[in-house]
Amino acid sequence: MTVYAGIDAGSRAIKVVLVDANGSGIVARAQTDQGIEQDRLARELFERTLGEGGIEKSDVRRVVATGYGRNAIDIADTTITEITCHAVGVRHLVPEARTIIDIGGQDSKLVRLDHNGKVRDFAMNDRCAAGTGRFLEVVAERLGVPVGDLGRMASRSRDPAAISSMCVVFAETEIIGLLACGRAGADIVAGVQNAIAARIVAMAGRSVEQPVIFTGGVARISGMETALQTALGRPVAISPEPQMTGALGAALLARRDDENMNV
Repeated sequence: MTVYAGIDAGSRAIKVVLVDANGSGIVARAQTDQGIEQDRLARELFERTLGEGGIEKSDVRRVVATGYGRNAIDIADTTITEITCHAVGVRHLVPEARTIIDIGGQDSKLVRLDHNGKVRDFAMNDRCAAGTGRFLEVVAERLGVPVGDLGRMASRSRDPAAISSMCVVFAETEIIGLLACGRAGADIVAGVQNAIAARIVAMAGRSVEQPVIFTGGVARISGMETALQTALGRPVAISPEPQMTGALGAALLARRDDENMNV
């Protein structure tokens, strides 16, 4: 068996995806929490993914790393930016996609694609935690609930709180004040989701072309796609593989690179 590997060393998690020689299907996938020893964690996850898929190391023709920690991954043959990898991964899953919203743990991106699936332009927020998964983590910590429960809490809101601060540090102070005034946790979570969506709209700047596909770990929190839809004024669909699109794109590009080298 011949396979190609993509490793996405994200800010909060490392993901590995293996695709077959035809690039048509995912052979195996796995993820683990990010840490200070990125190369070791990536190597262990890679080997575990091979083992779970019953694949030998000799079957892997090429490995591409992406994500903010991509340059620390020694087992990779080359690195490619996450913007390119997400575009390739999303278009593989949703061929008609024209806009990608990717919200991860420490950054958020809005990527525009042309009709061929090539990146036309993009906007990125990687200098402030507002508009990222970290904002939701801060809220969960303050409310004393798991991040995974935030979506269910927000669904109970009938009067979302207005979160005016665009900095997480000040927003946390604002949330403390709201709690002191007796605002329900559900309203605060819904307000934070709306604030994140508003930050994405500000990044978009101009009209957003459909279909709009939502990726990243935050896409797994229920209610976020609804907040984005309301803020953008158009439908937003969650990618079939929201956390794996970067690693999937990297694996597909590993296959493409291999083909080009053998032409």
